[in-house]
Amino acid sequence: MKIMAIDYGDAHTGVAISDRTGTLCGFSTVVNAYRPEAVIDALQKLIAEHEVTELVLGHPLNMDGTRGVRAEKAEGFAQQLREATGLPVTLWDERRTTIDAHNILASNGKRAKERKKTVDAVAASLMLEGYLTFRKRQG
Repeated sequence: MKIMAIDYGDAHTGVAISDRTGTLCGFSTVVNAYRPEAVIDALQKLIAEHEVTELVLGHPLNMDGTRGVRAEKAEGFAQQLREATGLPVTLWDERRTTIDAHNILASNGKRAKERKKTVDAVAASLMLEGYLTFRKRQG
């Protein structure tokens, strides 16, 4: 069982995929595409290549927990993913993941230009880590 976490963005989509045991992040990358269809095509290739069985999509809620335009966009993308892949898609609260990813990269000496290339993959990895921890606690 492999789980894919997706940090969907307008131009860059971070992707992290667990190992077979579903306990660690084993792979991460960034899909650079503007059109949702192009993102889904790239994700489908990764799903097949890595034998992914479950998707976790970042749900960018407002800091107060309410839904805004970005959250609604993610919900629509989740439905497109379900239809295109036939896999279950869990919406996962991603508040602060991109901020935390920037902080991690900055503390490791990455300049802003370097962070831009990988921040979405790191954010997806943080989401995946949180989701895997949640699953483990649920038993």
